[in-house]
Amino acid sequence: MAEDPAAYLSAIPEGPPDGILGIAQNFKACTAANKVNLVIGAYRTEEGEPWVLPSVKAAEQRLIDRNENKEYATQAGVPAFVEHALRFAYGDASEPLKSGCIAAVQALSGTGALWLASQFYLKFLPKGTEVHISDPSWGNHAGILKTCGIPSKTYRYLDRASQTLDFDGFIADIHAAQPRSVFLLHACAHNPTGIDPTPAQWTQISKAIKAKQHHVLMDSAYQGFASGDAEADASALRAFVADGHSLLLAQSFAKNFGLYGERTGTLSVVCRSPSEAKAVLSQLKILVRTAYSSPPIHGAKLVAEVLGDPALSAQYYRECASMATRIKEMRSLLAAALKTAGSTLDWTHVVSQIGMFAFTGLSPEEVDALAADHHIFCTRDGRFSMAGVNAKNVEYVAACVHAVTKGRA
Repeated sequence: MAEDPAAYLSAIPEGPPDGILGIAQNFKACTAANKVNLVIGAYRTEEGEPWVLPSVKAAEQRLIDRNENKEYATQAGVPAFVEHALRFAYGDASEPLKSGCIAAVQALSGTGALWLASQFYLKFLPKGTEVHISDPSWGNHAGILKTCGIPSKTYRYLDRASQTLDFDGFIADIHAAQPRSVFLLHACAHNPTGIDPTPAQWTQISKAIKAKQHHVLMDSAYQGFASGDAEADASALRAFVADGHSLLLAQSFAKNFGLYGERTGTLSVVCRSPSEAKAVLSQLKILVRTAYSSPPIHGAKLVAEVLGDPALSAQYYRECASMATRIKEMRSLLAAALKTAGSTLDWTHVVSQIGMFAFTGLSPEEVDALAADHHIFCTRDGRFSMAGVNAKNVEYVAACVHAVTKGRA
Protein backbone atom coordinates (compact mmCIF):
# COMPACT_ATOMS: atom_id res chain seq x y z
CA MET A 1 0.00 0.00 0.00
CA ALA A 2 1.32 3.41 -0.95
CA GLU A 3 2.29 5.69 1.90
CA ASP A 4 -0.07 8.55 2.64
CA PRO A 5 1.67 11.69 1.30
CA ALA A 6 0.27 13.70 4.20
CA ALA A 7 1.88 11.38 6.77
CA TYR A 8 4.63 13.94 7.42
CA LEU A 9 2.06 16.10 9.21
CA SER A 10 1.78 13.59 12.06
CA ALA A 11 5.44 14.11 12.94
CA ILE A 12 5.11 17.89 13.36
CA PRO A 13 5.25 18.82 17.06
CA GLU A 14 2.95 21.43 18.56
CA GLY A 15 4.80 24.70 18.96
CA PRO A 16 4.98 26.56 22.29
CA PRO A 17 2.54 29.41 22.85
CA ASP A 18 3.79 32.92 22.24
CA GLY A 19 5.35 34.41 25.36
CA ILE A 20 2.94 37.36 25.27
CA LEU A 21 -0.10 36.20 23.32
CA GLY A 22 -0.25 32.92 25.23
CA ILE A 23 -0.52 34.76 28.56
CA ALA A 24 -3.16 37.03 27.05
CA GLN A 25 -5.18 33.93 26.23
CA ASN A 26 -4.83 32.80 29.86
CA PHE A 27 -6.21 36.17 30.95
CA LYS A 28 -9.23 35.78 28.68
CA ALA A 29 -9.88 32.29 30.02
CA CYS A 30 -9.74 33.50 33.65
CA THR A 31 -13.22 33.97 35.14
CA ALA A 32 -12.21 35.95 38.25
CA ALA A 33 -14.07 39.24 38.55
CA ASN A 34 -10.97 41.08 39.78
CA LYS A 35 -8.56 39.88 37.09
CA VAL A 36 -6.08 42.44 35.70
CA ASN A 37 -4.42 42.39 32.28
CA LEU A 38 -0.89 43.81 32.35
CA VAL A 39 0.30 41.79 29.35
CA ILE A 40 -0.31 43.27 25.92
CA GLY A 41 1.18 46.57 24.86
CA ALA A 42 -1.99 48.32 23.78
CA TYR A 43 -3.17 51.59 25.28
CA ARG A 44 -6.24 51.59 27.52
CA THR A 45 -8.20 54.48 28.97
CA GLU A 46 -8.70 55.07 32.67
CA GLU A 47 -11.83 52.92 32.31
CA GLY A 48 -9.76 50.08 30.86
CA GLU A 49 -11.17 50.46 27.35
CA PRO A 50 -9.36 50.68 23.98
CA TRP A 51 -9.14 54.23 22.64
CA VAL A 52 -9.43 55.40 19.07
CA LEU A 53 -7.80 58.81 18.94
CA PRO A 54 -10.33 61.54 18.04
CA SER A 55 -7.95 62.89 15.40
CA VAL A 56 -7.87 59.44 13.79
CA LYS A 57 -11.67 59.25 13.93
CA ALA A 58 -11.90 62.63 12.23
CA ALA A 59 -9.47 61.51 9.53
CA GLU A 60 -11.48 58.35 8.98
CA GLN A 61 -14.68 60.34 8.53
CA ARG A 62 -12.95 62.45 5.90
CA LEU A 63 -12.00 59.31 3.97
CA ILE A 64 -15.60 58.13 4.13
CA ASP A 65 -16.94 61.52 3.03
CA ARG A 66 -14.55 61.54 0.06
CA ASN A 67 -15.66 58.04 -0.88
CA GLU A 68 -12.08 56.83 -1.02
CA ASN A 69 -11.63 53.70 -3.13
CA LYS A 70 -10.02 50.43 -2.08
CA GLU A 71 -7.58 49.99 -4.95
CA TYR A 72 -4.23 48.31 -4.41
CA ALA A 73 -1.36 50.42 -3.22
CA THR A 74 1.93 50.14 -5.07
CA GLN A 75 4.58 47.80 -3.73
CA ALA A 76 6.09 50.79 -1.89
CA GLY A 77 2.74 51.68 -0.31
CA VAL A 78 0.68 54.86 -0.13
CA PRO A 79 3.05 57.64 -1.27
CA ALA A 80 1.62 60.37 0.95
CA PHE A 81 1.89 58.11 3.99
CA VAL A 82 5.51 57.20 3.31
CA GLU A 83 6.38 60.87 2.82
CA HIS A 84 4.75 61.99 6.07
CA ALA A 85 6.10 59.00 8.00
CA LEU A 86 9.67 59.86 6.99
CA ARG A 87 9.24 63.51 7.90
CA PHE A 88 7.76 62.46 11.25
CA ALA A 89 10.79 60.28 12.03
CA TYR A 90 13.75 62.04 10.40
CA GLY A 91 12.51 65.64 10.67
CA ASP A 92 12.03 68.31 8.01
CA ALA A 93 15.67 69.40 8.37
CA SER A 94 17.08 65.95 7.59
CA GLU A 95 19.74 66.29 4.89
CA PRO A 96 19.35 62.72 3.55
CA LEU A 97 15.59 63.24 3.35
CA LYS A 98 15.85 66.62 1.60
CA SER A 99 18.39 65.28 -0.90
CA GLY A 100 16.43 62.15 -1.82
CA CYS A 101 18.87 59.77 -0.18
CA ILE A 102 16.35 57.72 1.83
CA ALA A 103 14.74 54.64 0.26
CA ALA A 104 11.51 53.67 1.97
CA VAL A 105 8.52 51.36 1.65
CA GLN A 106 5.36 50.97 3.66
CA ALA A 107 5.48 47.84 5.81
CA LEU A 108 3.16 45.66 7.86
CA SER A 109 3.72 47.69 11.02
CA GLY A 110 6.94 47.34 12.98
CA THR A 111 7.04 43.55 12.79
CA GLY A 112 6.78 43.59 9.02
CA ALA A 113 9.41 46.30 8.79
CA LEU A 114 11.81 44.23 10.88
CA TRP A 115 11.13 41.19 8.71
CA LEU A 116 11.85 43.21 5.56
CA ALA A 117 15.04 44.56 7.15
CA SER A 118 16.14 41.02 8.00
CA GLN A 119 15.50 39.87 4.44
CA PHE A 120 17.38 42.88 3.10
CA TYR A 121 20.40 42.14 5.30
CA LEU A 122 20.23 38.44 4.39
CA LYS A 123 20.37 39.32 0.71
CA PHE A 124 22.98 42.07 0.71
CA LEU A 125 25.27 41.77 3.75
CA PRO A 126 28.03 39.12 3.83
CA LYS A 127 26.80 35.68 4.82
CA GLY A 128 27.08 35.08 8.56
CA THR A 129 26.78 38.76 9.55
CA GLU A 130 25.48 38.76 13.10
CA VAL A 131 22.70 40.94 14.45
CA HIS A 132 23.18 41.98 18.08
CA ILE A 133 20.05 42.57 20.16
CA SER A 134 19.78 43.89 23.69
CA ASP A 135 19.48 41.67 26.75
CA PRO A 136 16.56 41.74 27.28
CA SER A 137 14.69 42.82 24.17
CA TRP A 138 11.25 42.50 22.62
CA GLY A 139 10.72 38.75 22.23
CA ASN A 140 9.93 38.92 18.54
CA HIS A 141 13.31 40.41 17.66
CA ALA A 142 15.08 37.09 18.19
CA GLY A 143 12.18 35.19 16.65
CA ILE A 144 12.22 37.16 13.41
CA LEU A 145 15.98 36.78 13.03
CA LYS A 146 15.82 33.05 13.72
CA THR A 147 13.02 32.52 11.21
CA CYS A 148 15.01 34.44 8.58
CA GLY A 149 18.10 32.35 9.28
CA ILE A 150 20.20 35.25 10.57
CA PRO A 151 22.63 34.56 13.44
CA SER A 152 22.10 36.76 16.48
CA LYS A 153 23.80 37.54 19.77
CA THR A 154 22.84 39.67 22.74
CA TYR A 155 24.63 42.71 24.08
CA ARG A 156 24.48 43.73 27.72
CA TYR A 157 21.78 46.28 28.42
CA LEU A 158 19.98 45.81 31.76
CA ASP A 159 21.78 45.66 35.09
CA ARG A 160 19.23 43.46 36.83
CA ALA A 161 20.58 44.16 40.29
CA SER A 162 19.96 47.89 40.04
CA GLN A 163 17.33 47.95 37.26
CA THR A 164 19.45 50.50 35.40
CA LEU A 165 21.33 50.59 32.10
CA ASP A 166 24.50 48.51 32.03
CA PHE A 167 26.23 51.17 29.99
CA ASP A 168 29.78 49.91 30.45
CA GLY A 169 28.73 46.41 29.42
CA PHE A 170 26.87 47.81 26.42
CA ILE A 171 29.92 49.73 25.19
CA ALA A 172 32.24 46.78 25.83
CA ASP A 173 30.02 44.46 23.76
CA ILE A 174 29.95 46.96 20.88
CA HIS A 175 33.76 46.92 20.84
CA ALA A 176 33.92 43.12 21.21
CA ALA A 177 31.59 42.38 18.27
CA GLN A 178 32.98 41.45 14.88
CA PRO A 179 33.45 44.57 12.73
CA ARG A 180 30.47 45.46 10.52
CA SER A 181 27.99 43.52 12.61
CA VAL A 182 24.44 44.84 12.96
CA PHE A 183 23.27 46.43 16.22
CA LEU A 184 19.51 46.54 16.72
CA LEU A 185 18.72 49.60 18.82
CA HIS A 186 15.44 50.85 20.31
CA ALA A 187 14.90 54.46 19.25
CA CYS A 188 13.02 55.31 22.47
CA ALA A 189 11.03 53.62 25.24
CA HIS A 190 13.13 50.46 25.22
CA ASN A 191 10.92 47.37 25.28
CA PRO A 192 10.71 45.70 27.77
CA THR A 193 12.82 47.70 30.24
CA GLY A 194 11.65 51.28 29.66
CA ILE A 195 15.28 52.32 30.23
CA ASP A 196 16.77 54.62 27.58
CA PRO A 197 20.33 55.92 27.34
CA THR A 198 20.82 59.59 28.14
CA PRO A 199 21.73 61.94 25.26
CA ALA A 200 25.36 61.84 26.40
CA GLN A 201 25.31 58.04 26.47
CA TRP A 202 23.74 57.90 23.01
CA THR A 203 26.66 60.02 21.78
CA GLN A 204 29.16 57.53 23.16
CA ILE A 205 27.18 54.58 21.79
CA SER A 206 27.19 56.20 18.36
CA LYS A 207 30.95 56.76 18.48
CA ALA A 208 31.60 53.16 19.55
CA ILE A 209 29.42 51.74 16.79
CA LYS A 210 31.01 54.01 14.19
CA ALA A 211 34.49 53.01 15.31
CA LYS A 212 33.74 49.34 14.61
CA GLN A 213 31.89 50.16 11.35
CA HIS A 214 28.77 48.40 12.59
CA HIS A 215 25.43 48.72 10.85
CA VAL A 216 22.44 50.07 12.80
CA LEU A 217 18.88 48.76 12.68
CA MET A 218 16.76 51.24 14.64
CA ASP A 219 13.36 50.05 15.90
CA SER A 220 10.99 52.98 16.50
CA ALA A 221 7.64 51.86 17.90
CA TYR A 222 6.88 54.61 20.44
CA GLN A 223 7.76 57.99 18.92
CA GLY A 224 5.58 60.57 20.68
CA PHE A 225 4.17 57.96 23.06
CA ALA A 226 7.41 57.61 25.03
CA SER A 227 7.80 61.12 26.44
CA GLY A 228 4.77 62.85 24.93
CA ASP A 229 7.11 64.81 22.65
CA ALA A 230 7.55 63.24 19.21
CA GLU A 231 10.52 65.47 18.39
CA ALA A 232 12.37 64.52 21.57
CA ASP A 233 11.64 60.85 21.01
CA ALA A 234 13.27 61.03 17.56
CA SER A 235 16.49 62.61 18.88
CA ALA A 236 18.55 59.40 19.01
CA LEU A 237 17.58 58.43 15.47
CA ARG A 238 18.35 61.89 14.11
CA ALA A 239 21.69 62.01 15.91
CA PHE A 240 22.72 58.66 14.40
CA VAL A 241 21.71 59.86 10.92
CA ALA A 242 23.73 63.05 11.42
CA ASP A 243 26.70 60.92 12.51
CA GLY A 244 26.61 59.13 9.15
CA HIS A 245 25.78 55.57 10.18
CA SER A 246 24.84 52.73 7.88
CA LEU A 247 21.24 52.75 9.11
CA LEU A 248 17.86 51.13 8.57
CA LEU A 249 14.73 52.30 10.40
CA ALA A 250 11.78 50.08 11.24
CA GLN A 251 8.88 52.38 12.10
CA SER A 252 5.48 51.49 13.58
CA PHE A 253 2.29 53.51 14.00
CA ALA A 254 0.50 50.94 16.15
CA LYS A 255 1.11 52.44 19.58
CA ASN A 256 1.43 56.16 18.91
CA PHE A 257 -1.58 56.35 16.57
CA GLY A 258 -3.60 53.54 18.15
CA LEU A 259 -3.62 51.70 14.81
CA TYR A 260 -2.87 48.27 16.24
CA GLY A 261 -4.98 46.22 13.85
CA GLU A 262 -4.26 48.33 10.78
CA ARG A 263 -0.62 47.12 10.57
CA THR A 264 0.85 50.45 9.52
CA GLY A 265 4.59 51.10 9.37
CA THR A 266 7.61 51.74 7.17
CA LEU A 267 11.08 50.43 6.53
CA SER A 268 13.58 53.02 5.37
CA VAL A 269 17.24 52.84 4.39
CA VAL A 270 19.57 55.84 4.63
CA CYS A 271 21.69 55.91 1.46
CA ARG A 272 24.61 58.02 0.25
CA SER A 273 23.12 59.29 -3.01
CA PRO A 274 19.78 59.49 -4.85
CA SER A 275 20.95 56.85 -7.34
CA GLU A 276 21.86 54.52 -4.49
CA ALA A 277 18.44 55.13 -2.92
CA LYS A 278 16.77 54.32 -6.25
CA ALA A 279 18.55 50.97 -6.47
CA VAL A 280 17.79 50.11 -2.83
CA LEU A 281 14.13 50.99 -3.30
CA SER A 282 13.91 48.67 -6.30
CA GLN A 283 15.20 45.81 -4.14
CA LEU A 284 12.82 46.60 -1.28
CA LYS A 285 9.94 46.50 -3.77
CA ILE A 286 11.03 43.03 -4.89
CA LEU A 287 11.00 41.82 -1.28
CA VAL A 288 7.52 43.27 -0.78
CA ARG A 289 6.22 41.79 -4.04
CA THR A 290 7.35 38.28 -3.18
CA ALA A 291 6.05 38.48 0.39
CA TYR A 292 2.63 40.17 0.18
CA SER A 293 2.57 42.20 -3.07
CA SER A 294 1.37 45.45 -1.51
CA PRO A 295 0.49 46.74 1.97
CA PRO A 296 -2.96 47.61 3.39
CA ILE A 297 -4.05 51.15 2.64
CA HIS A 298 -6.55 52.19 5.32
CA GLY A 299 -4.19 52.87 8.23
CA ALA A 300 -1.69 54.51 5.88
CA LYS A 301 -4.33 56.90 4.58
CA LEU A 302 -5.36 57.75 8.13
CA VAL A 303 -1.81 58.68 9.15
CA ALA A 304 -1.30 60.67 5.96
CA GLU A 305 -4.57 62.54 6.56
CA VAL A 306 -3.64 63.41 10.14
CA LEU A 307 -0.02 64.41 9.55
CA GLY A 308 -0.88 66.18 6.31
CA ASP A 309 -3.40 68.55 7.89
CA PRO A 310 -2.05 71.24 10.28
CA ALA A 311 -5.14 71.29 12.50
CA LEU A 312 -5.50 67.51 12.73
CA SER A 313 -1.76 67.15 13.24
CA ALA A 314 -1.77 69.60 16.16
CA GLN A 315 -4.74 67.77 17.66
CA TYR A 316 -2.95 64.45 17.24
CA TYR A 317 0.17 65.67 19.04
CA ARG A 318 -1.97 66.74 22.01
CA GLU A 319 -3.77 63.39 22.11
CA CYS A 320 -0.53 61.42 21.89
CA ALA A 321 0.93 63.52 24.72
CA SER A 322 -2.16 62.78 26.82
CA MET A 323 -1.53 59.03 26.49
CA ALA A 324 2.06 59.46 27.60
CA THR A 325 0.95 61.63 30.52
CA ARG A 326 -1.52 59.03 31.76
CA ILE A 327 1.14 56.34 31.66
CA LYS A 328 3.50 58.54 33.69
CA GLU A 329 0.76 59.18 36.24
CA MET A 330 0.12 55.44 36.60
CA ARG A 331 3.81 54.87 37.28
CA SER A 332 3.74 57.35 40.15
CA LEU A 333 0.47 55.96 41.49
CA LEU A 334 1.77 52.39 41.45
CA ALA A 335 5.02 53.30 43.23
CA ALA A 336 3.10 55.23 45.88
CA ALA A 337 0.57 52.41 46.32
CA LEU A 338 3.36 49.87 46.80
CA LYS A 339 4.76 51.98 49.62
CA THR A 340 1.30 52.35 51.16
CA ALA A 341 0.81 48.57 50.90
CA GLY A 342 3.85 48.15 53.13
CA SER A 343 6.54 47.24 50.62
CA THR A 344 10.03 48.26 51.74
CA LEU A 345 11.60 47.38 48.40
CA ASP A 346 12.97 50.09 46.12
CA TRP A 347 10.46 50.80 43.32
CA THR A 348 11.97 54.04 42.04
CA HIS A 349 12.77 52.35 38.72
CA VAL A 350 9.04 52.03 38.02
CA VAL A 351 8.82 55.84 37.99
CA SER A 352 12.11 56.56 36.24
CA GLN A 353 11.46 54.22 33.31
CA ILE A 354 9.74 55.56 30.20
CA GLY A 355 7.08 54.34 27.79
CA MET A 356 4.30 51.83 28.03
CA PHE A 357 6.12 49.17 30.02
CA ALA A 358 7.48 48.91 33.54
CA PHE A 359 10.20 46.31 34.00
CA THR A 360 9.43 45.53 37.61
CA GLY A 361 12.18 43.10 38.50
CA LEU A 362 9.68 40.41 39.53
CA SER A 363 10.99 36.87 39.18
CA PRO A 364 9.19 34.29 37.02
CA GLU A 365 8.03 32.57 40.20
CA GLU A 366 6.59 35.82 41.56
CA VAL A 367 4.84 36.43 38.24
CA ASP A 368 3.36 32.92 38.38
CA ALA A 369 2.09 33.61 41.89
CA LEU A 370 0.50 36.87 40.75
CA ALA A 371 -1.48 34.97 38.13
CA ALA A 372 -2.33 31.88 40.16
CA ASP A 373 -3.19 33.54 43.47
CA HIS A 374 -4.33 37.03 42.47
CA HIS A 375 -5.43 36.80 38.80
CA ILE A 376 -2.96 39.49 37.68
CA PHE A 377 -1.34 38.61 34.37
CA CYS A 378 1.99 39.94 33.05
CA THR A 379 4.87 38.47 31.07
CA ARG A 380 7.17 36.10 32.95
CA ASP A 381 10.07 38.53 32.81
CA GLY A 382 8.09 40.85 35.12
CA ARG A 383 7.11 43.37 32.46
CA PHE A 384 3.93 45.32 33.28
CA SER A 385 1.95 47.09 30.59
CA MET A 386 1.22 50.27 32.52
CA ALA A 387 -1.80 50.97 30.31
CA GLY A 388 -3.54 48.19 32.23
CA VAL A 389 -3.13 50.05 35.53
CA ASN A 390 -5.78 52.61 36.51
CA ALA A 391 -7.06 54.40 39.60
CA LYS A 392 -9.58 51.62 40.25
CA ASN A 393 -7.13 48.73 40.34
CA VAL A 394 -3.79 50.27 41.30
CA GLU A 395 -4.19 49.59 45.04
CA TYR A 396 -5.14 45.96 44.35
CA VAL A 397 -2.20 45.51 41.99
CA ALA A 398 0.18 47.04 44.53
CA ALA A 399 -1.14 44.92 47.40
CA CYS A 400 -0.73 41.75 45.34
CA VAL A 401 2.78 42.66 44.18
CA HIS A 402 3.68 43.27 47.81
CA ALA A 403 2.18 39.91 48.74
CA VAL A 404 4.38 37.98 46.29
CA THR A 405 7.58 39.95 47.01
CA LYS A 406 7.53 40.51 50.78
CA GLY A 407 9.35 37.23 51.37
CA ARG A 408 12.49 38.45 49.66
CA ALA A 409 15.61 38.50 51.80
